[in-house]
Amino acid sequence: MKIALAQVNSIIGDLEGNVERCLAAVEAARAQGADLVVLPEMTIPGYPPRDILFDGSFITAVEAATTDLAHQVAEGPLVVVGTAMPGGMVAPEHPGLLNAAVMLHAGEVTLVAAKRLLPTYDVFYEARWFTPGAVLPPLDLGGRRMGFLVCEDLWDEGYAFHPPADLLAAGADLLICIAASPFRKGILAQRFYHAHRPHCPLVYVNLTGANDEIIFDGRSFVLDGDGRLLAQLPGFEPAVQVIEFPSAPLSAPPTPAPEAILFQALVLGIRDFVTKNRLGRVTLGLSGGVDSAVVAVLAAEAVGAANVTGLAIPSRYTDPRSTECAHELATTLGIGFEVVDLEPLHAAVETALNDWLGTGVGAENAQARLRMLVLMAYVNRYGGILLNTSNKTELALGYGTLYADLAGTLSPLGDLTKPEVYALATWIQENRGVPIPAFILERPPSAELKPDQVDPFDYPKIAPLLEQLVLENRSNAALRRSEHKRWHMGVILKVSDKAFGTGRLIPITRR
Repeated sequence: MKIALAQVNSIIGDLEGNVERCLAAVEAARAQGADLVVLPEMTIPGYPPRDILFDGSFITAVEAATTDLAHQVAEGPLVVVGTAMPGGMVAPEHPGLLNAAVMLHAGEVTLVAAKRLLPTYDVFYEARWFTPGAVLPPLDLGGRRMGFLVCEDLWDEGYAFHPPADLLAAGADLLICIAASPFRKGILAQRFYHAHRPHCPLVYVNLTGANDEIIFDGRSFVLDGDGRLLAQLPGFEPAVQVIEFPSAPLSAPPTPAPEAILFQALVLGIRDFVTKNRLGRVTLGLSGGVDSAVVAVLAAEAVGAANVTGLAIPSRYTDPRSTECAHELATTLGIGFEVVDLEPLHAAVETALNDWLGTGVGAENAQARLRMLVLMAYVNRYGGILLNTSNKTELALGYGTLYADLAGTLSPLGDLTKPEVYALATWIQENRGVPIPAFILERPPSAELKPDQVDPFDYPKIAPLLEQLVLENRSNAALRRSEHKRWHMGVILKVSDKAFGTGRLIPITRR
């Protein structure tokens, strides 16, 4: 039997577009002689739709879109696709939905699996909208007994019941898992681990693309019963591949550097946020520091150099080399570049506010906020969005000014520690053909808001300690003091197991 793995990039709520993406994948699989096409979890509504699922009219439209797709693929091959559908136990203030895998055959929609294990950790709140599905038996297809799983059902360690074991006990000799598993560093090894545990051939088809802070990496695969890799799709892009059972194992694929995978993830996160929201272009403050340099490279790769502008806003305290290096990098990347002198604004504010500013933090914050005034004036004039250039260590420490360097719609580096930013910058320098000026990589980090200012932290030492606290949902004094600041942040692209965002719900008011 020939099975097509079809990882697609859905847009939440774009039901017509998502059906078209499914049709394109099915057509590509049909051209390769596929008997069965497997598409990811929640492909038709897009994932995660979150509280849109409380809107009954949306669910009606999702059902209609699923039926429409069934009619359009009625001539075959068989299709399994993820969708949402009524059918769970309805309770007050709960839509009672199923996170479903359905088979489309001869114009009909048949439920083949409803997600039984509903994750309620990190960015997942599935029990808010879905109810656990019932045990459904394997299907006889192409001489195989196929059992179907939905994402978390495969990650059943620690749960009271075990969907893979139930399917094997019912006679399944091939497991098919449709998934919308977000990217995190090291996640592919975890997927392989869980896919091998049943010791049964397994087809795993994962969503690709990014929606808000969540990035889906695709990298769908097939394992045999001994855990050997039979097929693997590329990461971070739509793809269709047909595999025929039985099939010979692949040679061990090369392992990319972690920074290479991270680069792909962040580029996709920026690109999909900008394109799916029809934003057109991006602007960032290009200061001559490592964070803004990395964001500029990522942005140029994601949306094209013609759609990126960097603004240098030097003050009386800015080292001239900062602006020179920002200009050099912008020229290398081919992005737009403007220089706006902060001094006239700075002097005017000093005159207007006088004693209110003083000479301490207030005076520094005023400069940061004036820079943001310049950046947002440019965005308002030319459109698009502002990219934030803060990193996770700064956010954890609260080392950023409200309504200033914490502003920006999208934060590409907000889930990377400061050392990880430097590692990514070095990788870019060595592998992407972008010569980041040495001054940017070698200078001590500085906000340049007072004479000879240097960030007062040993980043290589403090960053891992803070990261461990965040991963463990713990806080220290610095994290507690700055909790309110992080509520002001824009969308932070998630690339770790615990990002600042919807997966970390820590109150501001506490003891």
